[in-house]
Amino acid sequence: MSTKKALKWAGSYMIPVSVALGTILLGVLEGCTQPPDMSGIAAERLRPVQRYDISQSIASNGKAVVVGTQSGVVLVSGDQGKTWARKPLGNTSLVDMSVCGNKGFVAVDHYHKVWSADETGNNWQSVPLELPHTPLAVTCDKQGGWWVVGTNAVIAGSTDGGKTWKNTDLAEDKQITTIQFIDDKHGIALGEFGLTVYTEDGGTTWKKGAKIPGDFYPLSSLFADNKQGWVSGIAGQIVHTTDGGKTWNPQENTTHTTLNRLFLNDGVPFGAGAGGVLARLDGNRWYNVAYTDAVPVFLGGAASLPGQSAIVIGGPGGLLRTVSTLTTSTTKTEEH
Repeated sequence: MSTKKALKWAGSYMIPVSVALGTILLGVLEGCTQPPDMSGIAAERLRPVQRYDISQSIASNGKAVVVGTQSGVVLVSGDQGKTWARKPLGNTSLVDMSVCGNKGFVAVDHYHKVWSADETGNNWQSVPLELPHTPLAVTCDKQGGWWVVGTNAVIAGSTDGGKTWKNTDLAEDKQITTIQFIDDKHGIALGEFGLTVYTEDGGTTWKKGAKIPGDFYPLSSLFADNKQGWVSGIAGQIVHTTDGGKTWNPQENTTHTTLNRLFLNDGVPFGAGAGGVLARLDGNRWYNVAYTDAVPVFLGGAASLPGQSAIVIGGPGGLLRTVSTLTTSTTKTEEH
C-alpha cells in the first residue's frame, strides 16, 4: 500500500496508521486497567501519629500525656498513652515542655512563642516571646510562673501568662539549656561552658555559681531536692552534686550514650538518649535498661506516667510508645 493510500485509509484527518492503531490499543488497555486503591493512603493520613512526626518533648501530669513535635502538632493522650489525639498548631516546633503548678502545660516554640494548655492538654494558646532570641528550655515555678532560657544567657520570666516578661541578661555569649525550680524560692539554670545560675528568692534575682568543670555542656538536668541533682552532657557525661551545685563529681555512665532527657520514675532517676537507650541510676552508676522491641534511634523526649510503672518515649519516624518498667531489666555486664 502506498503512503498516500495508507493515510487516506486511516481517516479523513490523515492520521498515520501507526498512530491510529496505538490509540485503539491504548483504549483497550485503559478499559482493562482498574483505578489504583487509595484506601491505604487515606487510612494512613487519618492516623494520629504520622511517620514524619519527630517527638521532641513529652510531659505528663497524671491526667494527660502531651507530646511536642517538630511537625507543627501536639499529640495528646488521656488514657496513659494507649490512644492519641492529633492537634495541629501551625508552624511550630516545640523544643521543650513542662507541667505547671495548676497542672496545665507550657511549651516553648522555636519560632519565638510560648504555648499553654489546660490540664487535659487541650485549648492551646500562644503568646509571642521576644527574648531569648532562640529559646531552648521552659519550666514553671511553684506559683505557676513561666520561665524560658536560651541563647545569649537570657532568663525570661512571666507571672501573668506571658502578657509581660521580666528579662535577666547575664551579658555572656553562652546558651542556657536547662532550668528548674526546686521549691518556692530555689531555682537553677545551667548553660554551656559549665555556667550555673541560681535564684534564692523565687526568680527575683539570679546569680552565678560555681562552674561545672571541664567546659561542660548540659543537655538535661534533674534536681530531686535543693541539694542533690544530676546533669547530663555530650558524649555520655553525667555529673552529680550533693550540695546544691557548690561542687560537682562525675558519675559513671555504663551505656556510654548521650542522655538527652533526665527524669524521675517512681522516685528513681532515669535518662533517655541516643540509640534508643533508656538508662537508670543504680548506686553511683547509670545502667542500660532493656525493654521489648527497642529501636536504635534518637530519643528526644521521655516522661514517667505517675502510678503506672511506665514511661512514654518518643523520637523520629513517628516513634511514640509506652514502655512498662515492670518488664524491663537492668544490664550490668559493663562491670565485669
